[in-house]
Amino acid sequence: MSRHLLVLWNAADRKRAWRYIAEAPEGTRLEFKAAKRTLPQNDAMWAALSDVAIQKEHNGRKYTPDSWKAIFLHALGYETEFVPTLDNRAFLPLGQSSSDLSKSEMSSLIDFIHAWGAQNGVVFHDKP
Repeated sequence: MSRHLLVLWNAADRKRAWRYIAEAPEGTRLEFKAAKRTLPQNDAMWAALSDVAIQKEHNGRKYTPDSWKAIFLHALGYETEFVPTLDNRAFLPLGQSSSDLSKSEMSSLIDFIHAWGAQNGVVFHDKP
């Protein structure tokens, strides 16, 4: 069996899912996930991360919005690590991708960024 990704929108989608389950060979993996985050949530996250990156330092260093994303994801308990680049001049984050977060997980991340920012004097330009 090859890979199948179904988003359940109606009875026909559910019927197709049941068919895939019935026909799946032993050892097939099945994963259920909540609805993915939305594009407006993604925009809000990057706007907030950009405001943090412009206005704040962490341990005396400025970080990119992508690095701040990894820092916040780690603070929320998502597995993230920083590894040195091939030239050893910087570190890059590896781990949880925000594109795989559910709507509620993304809301929690955005809320956490705004709460941290409020406690640390960040002025956000997009309203949460």
